[in-house]
Amino acid sequence: MKSKKLSEQIIKTFKSNGFVLSEPDVLLDSEYIIQRSGENFRRSMLTFENEDGKTMCLRPDLTVASCVKFLEKKSKSKIYYSGQAYRRNNKKGSDLVNDQLGIEILGSKNQLQDDFKVIKTILNSAEKIKSKNIQVKVSDIGLFKRLINSLDMPERWKLRLIKHFWRPKYFEELLERLEKNSDIDSVTFDTDKKRFYEMKKMEQGKVIAGRSIAEILKRFDKKIKDPRSFSEGKEIVKIIRSFLKINCKLPQLDVRLLDFANKNNLKKNIFKEFKSIQSLKKLNQEVIFITNFGRDIEYYTGIVFEIFAGKKEIARGGRYDDLLKSLGAKKDIPAVGAAINLKNI
Repeated sequence: MKSKKLSEQIIKTFKSNGFVLSEPDVLLDSEYIIQRSGENFRRSMLTFENEDGKTMCLRPDLTVASCVKFLEKKSKSKIYYSGQAYRRNNKKGSDLVNDQLGIEILGSKNQLQDDFKVIKTILNSAEKIKSKNIQVKVSDIGLFKRLINSLDMPERWKLRLIKHFWRPKYFEELLERLEKNSDIDSVTFDTDKKRFYEMKKMEQGKVIAGRSIAEILKRFDKKIKDPRSFSEGKEIVKIIRSFLKINCKLPQLDVRLLDFANKNNLKKNIFKEFKSIQSLKKLNQEVIFITNFGRDIEYYTGIVFEIFAGKKEIARGGRYDDLLKSLGAKKDIPAVGAAINLKNI
């Protein structure tokens, strides 16, 4: 009964902020999700074959399920949902079923306004259910991308580091290779070249793992032409590791980032465009900024955040401007959202 009352209070807050109910499908075409969003979802899916032999899955993620419904023109652009996500997790003792209440702004037209709207709405919900000792942890994946693209290193390394930033263990292996100037082996390089020429003969508009053949070939071409010799890896890794140690209260962030840029001879305005984070200074709650945070979900592209009540994470979310295109939209559709973990309230 208590849980039901809490849910009703949260939903009332969502509605008062203009969010409309959407009910994403529980069953999804697993091959469609994997093909469009990448292999990482396969490991977490709970799948089965239906009577027609088609592989289906219980929705592993309510954001993805909401995006699929939106693209089918079955939902509004500013939605809330109440339901369960079904997902395997390597963490010991973690649940397969997660009860969530969430909000999404799909087709976000004003990044600064919408990022703040989502976080503020979730915080208002926490206040309504009388959560105490509220703290917000925040980062922005875009900051990392901006840093990597500003560094003087081969394009192939930039692509790798950005692509695998969400996989901390493998990302650390990449840093160690870069530090030792240990590039991909000749066999892998030759395989890339062979695959490049094979794909040139394929239909250029065909989509594989969320990208068209033409887009994949463009990346392959850059990778093949990129210079194989690079000797500044150790210094580059030192800069990246230094960046990933930045951890401070939000009011201190400007000084910390400027100091980091000066020490590493970077342009002083490299981090100046990230207004969504700075706008959080208007919140009453304490906000902690951590560069090495919010990396465990591949589709985030901008601001990422978690909201805690004491030591319990009660909500998390972020901006995901590439996900809808990877799921079949003809162009990028900016979006931002967050979900409350009902188990922790």
